Amino acid sequence: MKHMAWIAIGAALLLGVGGAAAQSLGDVARSNRKGKLQQTSASSTHYFDNDNLPKNDHLSVVGQGSDANGQATGANSQAADQSNANPVPADAKPAKDTKAEQAERDRVNEEWQKKLDDQKAKIAALSHELELTQREYRLKAVAMYSDAGNRMRNSAQWDKEDRDYKQQIEDKQKAVDAAKQGLDDLMEQARKAGVPSKMRE
Repeated sequence: MKHMAWIAIGAALLLGVGGAAAQSLGDVARSNRKGKLQQTSASSTHYFDNDNLPKNDHLSVVGQGSDANGQATGANSQAADQSNANPVPADAKPAKDTKAEQAERDRVNEEWQKKLDDQKAKIAALSHELELTQREYRLKAVAMYSDAGNRMRNSAQWDKEDRDYKQQIEDKQKAVDAAKQGLDDLMEQARKAGVPSKMRE
């Protein structure tokens, strides 16, 4: 009998502990939050959670609200109405500016194209003169050196002509080189001015 009594006492104790532990975790959390709220109640900050939110009062929402149809309400809607009342066509003036700017760019590009074409023509003319002088000099040299008697008879005259031809060739080569350098300079200036590369070729 004593053994059964001890079993009954143990069972009763276990049931008591189990009942105490049966308190839900939600209740424990609520009690903890209430304790924290009581500690911070002296401060000006008020914390809202699901337990202390007002259920009957209306909440004030900062910002732009909307009515049932989703239309903006308040001061923001008035500003929106004013902006919609006087719409400014965004593309009206810029379109004119763009056309004027494009016309100016075309004019500048044409001027650069003419400068480049003139410089290329100058190089072509100087190169042609250089080639003619070189060809004439070669023909004279062949004629002079092919006839030994003529070379002996006219050696002083040929020496002078030889010096003159060489000087002419040197001067014309310098002119061609200077014209090519001028074209390179114009190309660089045109690139900095924004002239398309296809117009600079």
